Amino acid sequence: MKFLDWYLKISVGAALIGASMEMFMIKTGFYEKVTVLESEKRTWESSLEAEAIKEALNPWRSRDTEAGKRS
Repeated sequence: MKFLDWYLKISVGAALIGASMEMFMIKTGFYEKVTVLESEKRTWESSLEAEAIKEALNPWRSRDTEAGKRS
């Protein structure tokens, strides 16, 4: 209980900093931009081009899966 006032000051300061960061992100449209980027990323990852690139980067993927099924 000796340092209770110090802990309260730190807690209030941290809460104010967190709230100001949230307000900044809301005012600048950060969440809308992130939503659009995540949507575009998911769309691209499910495309045929992305599947071809994944397969090209790891041609042994199907062999690894087959080897796991046999053992």
